[in-house]
Amino acid sequence: MSEQPARVTLTDVAQAAGVSKATASKVLNKRPNVDPRTRAKVEQTISALGYVPSTGPRDPHADAVVEVVFDSMVSMYSLQVLNGILTAARELGVEVSVDVLDREGRPGHPLSEPWLVRAATRRRLGVVVVSLALTAGQVRVVDELGLPLVSVDLTGAYGTGLATVAATNFAGGTQATEHLVALGHRRIGFAGLPAEIAASRERLHGYRNALELAGIDADPALVVHGGFTAADGCRMALHLLSLPDPPTAIFAACDGSAFGVFEAARRLGRRVPQDLSIVGFDDVEPAKLSSPPLTTVHQPIADMGRVALRTLHTLARGGTPDSLHVQLATHLVVRESTAPPSGCALS
Repeated sequence: MSEQPARVTLTDVAQAAGVSKATASKVLNKRPNVDPRTRAKVEQTISALGYVPSTGPRDPHADAVVEVVFDSMVSMYSLQVLNGILTAARELGVEVSVDVLDREGRPGHPLSEPWLVRAATRRRLGVVVVSLALTAGQVRVVDELGLPLVSVDLTGAYGTGLATVAATNFAGGTQATEHLVALGHRRIGFAGLPAEIAASRERLHGYRNALELAGIDADPALVVHGGFTAADGCRMALHLLSLPDPPTAIFAACDGSAFGVFEAARRLGRRVPQDLSIVGFDDVEPAKLSSPPLTTVHQPIADMGRVALRTLHTLARGGTPDSLHVQLATHLVVRESTAPPSGCALS
């Protein structure tokens, strides 16, 4: 019985054509940004070698569908990002398919290699990921498939060539802390997000920058890291407020945890803002409704989603966005949760 000839692979095509596997994949998937002569050479090689893709036939026209993957959908932040994405999608005539990261890693879960290959096979315009850390393997697969990808609030530091959209976290952290310093606070706590998240580190750097500019020594005991929820904020604030020399103000790195700081103050009998000033970061809708209303750093969350979708659309159509790394400006919104510390009158 004669042996079956080895099946031709995309790697064989790339080697025979003298191009990278990523370039061969882009040609196969009809992606833009390939030199016409290179495209013709790869197409001739595919024909000559009789290469047949294992993932099925490619439609020559990309579907006007964008895959959007969130870390979770339990926060107002995620909903506001999605609102911006949907607004841009309506403007561009694009459909959106939404998924949430599967932390159990079941077969075919979002952003797994089979999932990404399926997205490319279905000729999706590309993928938007929100508040996720991407692995080197995921970025490699995306590149090989020629699948455009844009990250909103990338939580890791992988890939300088990755298109990203975020807010000016450092400037926002500086603004929040400068506001508290101007009110007369000198013991200012920082209730951060998980330490590995880039946005948290940037907001912490802004906090330290404002203290340094004011000539205030940063006390490491006043910096804690937790998470995004009110329960996280409450735990961090209870720890900070139990210190021998507790803070008179707390800068929470997101509004979700800032709401938990309110709860910690209530449990300990601290009045806001008379006994404790609180500043958040995000300016989600409930910030206006807290009691008292929350002073917070506004980041244009919906605009971040809108810019991400438009950037992806530009990349998918072969265009060049104005920048691969967009940072949208933040500004402080002063409400009623901040005041001078007890016994301190502003001059």
